[in-house]
Amino acid sequence: MAGLFGVPKSERHTDEILEMVGLTEQANFYSRRLSGGMRRRLLVGKAMVHRPPILVLDEPTAGVDVALRQRLWESIKLLNRAGVTVVLTTHYLEEAEALCDRIAIINKGEIIAAKTKDELLASAGQKTLHLSLKAPPPQPLPAALIALGAHWHFQHKEREARLSISFDPATSNAIDILQAVQAAGCDVSDISTAEPDLEDVFLSLTN
Repeated sequence: MAGLFGVPKSERHTDEILEMVGLTEQANFYSRRLSGGMRRRLLVGKAMVHRPPILVLDEPTAGVDVALRQRLWESIKLLNRAGVTVVLTTHYLEEAEALCDRIAIINKGEIIAAKTKDELLASAGQKTLHLSLKAPPPQPLPAALIALGAHWHFQHKEREARLSISFDPATSNAIDILQAVQAAGCDVSDISTAEPDLEDVFLSLTN
């Protein structure tokens, strides 16, 4: 492939690419002897032989294991930091969130969103406040908690009651919610928040 792209032997970085895509041990194999996942990795490597200024990757990590996926992600980030523009198509929303600066969402053949990652995540709006309680909340839930959209469950393994409340940070804040929960008679032992992710954005745009 490097020869087809006119890359002189002195400028080729074959071993580096094979290491990056996890095919060092298969360096002398015929491609027909490679598994489906290995062939996909080989395609990624072949696309990199001439150090292109724009690299288009179509589902580059489909069918590869978690460890190799992480290695490929890091390699893509390194290429990008070196000045390569990477265009990535993927069904893995986690992958898009980890790698991409700008994201376009296509639904039924139409682009329904094309924004920066931060703009898309901000459009999801709601955050979720998770409150660990020292005891289950009063039953039935007080009207004040129902108005907040609270729901709760009991984790048998940890023997812990947990109250979850989703809120829009533009109109509410965690402190006010915590005070309302305490006023409703709940004794809170721990607090954590969950940010919206691209899956939340995708579902909100396509449902």
